[in-house]
Amino acid sequence: MDVFPDFGSVGGAVELRSIVGALLMFVLITAVLMLILCAIMWAVASSSGNHQTATKARTGLFVALGTAALAGAGVAWVNFLLDIGEHL
Repeated sequence: MDVFPDFGSVGGAVELRSIVGALLMFVLITAVLMLILCAIMWAVASSSGNHQTATKARTGLFVALGTAALAGAGVAWVNFLLDIGEHL
């Protein structure tokens, strides 16, 4: 007699995938919009000679870039983990 766990009895993977995907897509869109906004503000502040605002806009640009990268990697990571979980 073989005893194996019943992985089909655990539900909700499809709902979890759609919820996490929707939340991370919202974060990704917001980060890309902030990336564009900070780049514009950095250019305007640099051309007008306001170096303090240019520094803050550059910092915001790098934070938005990091957030967009992490959000994009987060979608791939969650999909990878859910696919691995189905094949255990």
